[in-house]
Amino acid sequence: MSPRASAPGPRDVAETGLTGMVAAMSVVLPSVALIQVLANARDYRQPAAAVAAWLAVLGAAAWFVPRQRRGGLAAGETAAAIAVAVAAVTVIGLARQPSTVPGSVDLAVFGTIWLLVLVAVSRPALVWIPGALLVFAVHGALVIRDAGLHSLSLSELAAAGYIMAGVLIAFAALRPAVAAHSRLAVLRASLASRSAAERAAAAAIGQERQARLEVLEREALPLLRGIADGTLDPAAADVRARCARHATLLRDSLAGSEPALGHLVAGLGPALRAARERGLPVTAQLIGDPGTAPPPVARAVLATVDAVLTGLPPQPATLTVLASGDDVELYLTFAGPPPGMPDLTRLAAGLPPAARWHAAVSAGCLEVSWRKEGAR
Repeated sequence: MSPRASAPGPRDVAETGLTGMVAAMSVVLPSVALIQVLANARDYRQPAAAVAAWLAVLGAAAWFVPRQRRGGLAAGETAAAIAVAVAAVTVIGLARQPSTVPGSVDLAVFGTIWLLVLVAVSRPALVWIPGALLVFAVHGALVIRDAGLHSLSLSELAAAGYIMAGVLIAFAALRPAVAAHSRLAVLRASLASRSAAERAAAAAIGQERQARLEVLEREALPLLRGIADGTLDPAAADVRARCARHATLLRDSLAGSEPALGHLVAGLGPALRAARERGLPVTAQLIGDPGTAPPPVARAVLATVDAVLTGLPPQPATLTVLASGDDVELYLTFAGPPPGMPDLTRLAAGLPPAARWHAAVSAGCLEVSWRKEGAR
């Protein structure tokens, strides 16, 4: 049984694309603004102050973007992002010369808008709209202070307002779209995972029934022929016992009944009872004979199943144990992934290499596999 590499979840892929765009903006826009200051130093009263401001904004990107990738900005980080944007707009506005081109936009708007985008994709509109209005108000006050209140300054403010509103509204609209796409992708992955587990269970059931029928063909049919031709006495105790055993085997094969859940699944009883008390009814089924797992493997199985069940919200789940040859596989399927994926590597510490332990959690399914004790 070869280990299966875990791939990034669909939610991770969708959110990584959005944060990747913001990360690119956080580097490109301040860099372009910095180049513009260096190339047109005469447009600034204090070019050194403008250069220092843009270098500080680039440095802020190294601090804010990783936090955005880890799940969005917290409340304190959001306030810090807005404060950096206000400070940068203030320094650039004080350092620059008044514009003489109608409708032109100060690069302070372009270079700092990525900070507001970080807020827009992390926090609700009640947070990012006041932050954007504060940045725009500071920028507007500096423009009017330099150029006065007339058509030139108003056209510059209008251009800045259109740019800020267009960019921020676009990214704010992407946030629920990405969330909806992620939910659909997680649902598809969960259904595919559950379907794969059900197909594996059906195939194992078919193999089990086929093996039983082969036993009947090898042993039961000669027994019946011996009774029919008189070579075997149907009243003999051993013949009656063999007939009863094969009748039970045939009945189980035709009815599809399975043996008792066995020692392995019974050992999971504490975790399953605790899950039921938390509103997670778990249906357990056993296909094949997994044998008696060595104590280290049994402890690892119990710890792994319990770790995943503990992180799940209330929902029904299905536990399937498949035993085929020397390999044992366990599947725990559920409707949605746990809020935080548990670290399963630490639970397998101390297991011998011969166990060939593998455990992985994907969207909607826990997969665990190992080799039976003594298998080659």
